[in-house]
Parts: sequence; structure tokens; C-alpha cells
Amino acid sequence: QVSLVESGGGLMQPGGSLRLSCAASGNIFSLRTMGWYRQAPGRQRELVAALTRGGSTNYSDSVKARFTISGDIAKNTVYLQMNSLKPEDTAVYYCNMIALNGRYWGQGTQVTVSS
Repeated sequence: QVSLVESGGGLMQPGGSLRLSCAASGNIFSLRTMGWYRQAPGRQRELVAALTRGGSTNYSDSVKARFTISGDIAKNTVYLQMNSLKPEDTAVYYCNMIALNGRYWGQGTQVTVSS
């Protein structure tokens, strides 16, 4: 059984920074892609950032130049550094990992950006 556990969410003022972490445990075979998604109330879940095994990254246009994804494939961990936060970044953030033996999601961590 695979489990992804996120941490690092919370309340932050506009312009501030937060760092999300996600660690996977269990039998993940040959991890391919790690990523972060988010879902705001009344909206569909959307990709925020992704990191491939080869080191390529992909970002949503709305977070480019503000967010940075990093991770360690060998340790099944992924991070999201979020800078210059905006109220529109408010959402539940989900960790996602794609491996040869499946696609896995974390339980989500709330990020609220408000003054």
C-alpha cells in the first residue's frame, strides 16, 4: 500500500512564502513523475507544477516565476516552494506521483492567502 503525506500548508499574507513537502511510503515502483495540483472551491483540480524523473519541470502559467518544484526521485519526496503568494493561490494542494505501478495522491493540504 502506498501513502503520500503532505505538510507545510497554512495561512499566509499576500506576498509571503510557504514550502510544501510530500513524502511517499510503501511500494512505489520506478517513479516517473512527481507533481502538485490544487483545487479551489467551485473549481476543477488543476496542475500547478510537475517534475519528471529526467529533471524536466512544467509549471502552470499562473505560478511561473513564483513557485519552484524540486524533489528526490530516489527518496520519493517532492517539494513546492511558493513565493510571492497571492489570494488566488488559495486552494487545497495535492501531491501526485506517477509510477509504473500506479498513480497516487496525497490527502491534500490547505493553503490560504489572506490579509
